[in-house]
Amino acid sequence: MRSLVVSTGWVMQRLMFLSVALLGLGSLGYTLACTFGFAPWLEMTATFGGVGYPQAGQVVQIGVTVLLLGLCVFLPANARIMALETSHRRFHIGMEDVARAYRASHAADREGVFKLKSEFDSVRERMAYLRDHPDLAELEPSVLEIASQMSHVSRDLADTYSDRSIERARDFLIQRQQEIEDFNTRLDAAKATATEMRVWIDKVELEESVAQAQLSRLQGELSDLLPELFGPEAAPTLPPRKVSNLRDVSDQWDEPPDFPENDDNRIVALLARRAAE
Repeated sequence: MRSLVVSTGWVMQRLMFLSVALLGLGSLGYTLACTFGFAPWLEMTATFGGVGYPQAGQVVQIGVTVLLLGLCVFLPANARIMALETSHRRFHIGMEDVARAYRASHAADREGVFKLKSEFDSVRERMAYLRDHPDLAELEPSVLEIASQMSHVSRDLADTYSDRSIERARDFLIQRQQEIEDFNTRLDAAKATATEMRVWIDKVELEESVAQAQLSRLQGELSDLLPELFGPEAAPTLPPRKVSNLRDVSDQWDEPPDFPENDDNRIVALLARRAAE
């Protein structure tokens, strides 16, 4: 509809331009012919204010002629304006049509429709495709040719960014994103395990240091107590193995040491055993 309206307006402007020019020239020629007596004047009677004017036809004829000539004076300026509008409209529509045809050809090239490699065959194949395209049936062959040549020049770009290549790139990026997400999940699990093990190690070391401190204090108490019971010469010595608690010390003294058979030694041994317990 827009194209029909534009075409109709263009035709009507040309017809009116031609009509005004012909009427102006015709009226001027007829009036001159009437002036020189080669043609009769327009005859009509007009009344104005109760007064009749029998020569009104001649006045009307001259007035219309002057009016048409005045309109013809504006025709050159109007012609220049129409020429500028027409040239601008043709350029705009032509560029838009070429761009639309090129987009269609480039999209088909990205889909892998065109297979011919030589320039002549490639352009001809593209022109045939655009000529049969339902949205480009109204375009002129020159526009289709320009769009086909442009599409042939950009065929390498269409091959690089084809739909197949873009789809493969998208699949690759999706796979890489999934791998990164899996790696982040495993990394979070490893961080949690490392943190748990660190807390566990700190707890074990703390408990071990507490046990070591208790053992050191117990050994100090025993070293202060045993020399008073046995004397400096007969003080028993602890076994070389590591003693972890008081129960191990009591287990070491289940069997009394081998002292001489007399009452004093038995008393000392009994006291030493009780002190150890």
